[in-house]
Amino acid sequence: MENEPGCPAEGLLKILSGKWKPQIFRLALDGPVRFNTMLRRIEGSNKQSISVALKEMEEQALLQKVVITLKPLHIEYNLTEKGASLIPVFRQLEMLS
Repeated sequence: MENEPGCPAEGLLKILSGKWKPQIFRLALDGPVRFNTMLRRIEGSNKQSISVALKEMEEQALLQKVVITLKPLHIEYNLTEKGASLIPVFRQLEMLS
């Protein structure tokens, strides 16, 4: 029984556990999102906590950091293929709340 894969929702909840990760994922659903946009839209967040969550989500291969070299230089975060594959599960969980 221990080797049985968990349900997709359980896996997603584990991946998105931690402060701000669900909100960051939610913002990324609509397309590329900038760091400062996250700070403005996620109430109660701060630079350090968002930065830590983004780094963890990159390490989990949910988000990809893209440096845009156009003036002004900025960074955007996009869902990876793995992140995009979790959208249906995330939507189902959203419908339950």
